[in-house]
Amino acid sequence: MAIRFDNRVAIVTGAGGGLGRAHALALAARGAKIVVNDLGGALDGTGGAAASAQKVVSEIKAAGGDAIASAASVTDFAAVEAMVGEAWAKWGRVDILVCNAGILRDKTFAKMELADFRAVLEVHLMGAVHCCKAVWEIMRQQNYGRIVLTSSSSGLFGNFGQSNYAAAKMGLVGLMNALGLEGAKYNVHVNCLAPTAATRMTDTLMPAEVQAAMKPEAVSPAVLAMLHEGAPNRVILNAGANGFERTYVSLTKGVHIPLGPDAPDQVVARFDEISDRNGDLLPQTAGGQGGQELAKAGITRTTRG
Repeated sequence: MAIRFDNRVAIVTGAGGGLGRAHALALAARGAKIVVNDLGGALDGTGGAAASAQKVVSEIKAAGGDAIASAASVTDFAAVEAMVGEAWAKWGRVDILVCNAGILRDKTFAKMELADFRAVLEVHLMGAVHCCKAVWEIMRQQNYGRIVLTSSSSGLFGNFGQSNYAAAKMGLVGLMNALGLEGAKYNVHVNCLAPTAATRMTDTLMPAEVQAAMKPEAVSPAVLAMLHEGAPNRVILNAGANGFERTYVSLTKGVHIPLGPDAPDQVVARFDEISDRNGDLLPQTAGGQGGQELAKAGITRTTRG
């Protein structure tokens, strides 16, 4: 085991089962001390009990590891702060955060209540924000941190009946990009996982043979690769059924169309050229788009923005 996490402290949310449990066990097997966080609620986020988190803690301890349980809801910032405080009090540092907690409230957008849209955003997106905020200053001060946010192909590529889930999951990509930039000088790296796995979220969606191939344990190697000391920063890594891929958000070279009454018509007429991915770029910041557009106009940008 070349990758080790000895003396590292990791918080894994939604770790009472499925992907989170697999991540927590994998980290513990390589030496990390684990906060196993799970509200223990139903798939839609209702209810809650600490039993599922405690069960995983017992598994880790039985294997010789060190772990504590937390039933904090990631939607409750005060509870998240208390969870982080408990980890700090016990071990004196927090090195790793895996934001995995999530719920599902699937419906077509036409039938979806706004309350269900907000609930999914609160758990997936704001839950990750709360957890990141609670560990951010600790990681900055110790000049070390590794964070993995759990995105999804539903957000990256879309999925019917999951507008709330997709919006939250793509929002996490934006959060990763911004935090990765802000954390870089403090050696805090932030990445995104886009997993495909058979969990209770997919029990009714996948046939038995597919579920057998898509074990949560087959995804965890990607998480460990994004959490070790030499981990990348601002990467979207896809994983499932022992397959590993990477998603890029790229920008085509595009065209320059002078402002005029026919500019909209030119955009339509040249849309294939605008869409041509030959030689597309990977901007490192939001300013990359503006810089490319100004370059096509023959202007060299000398000011920030």
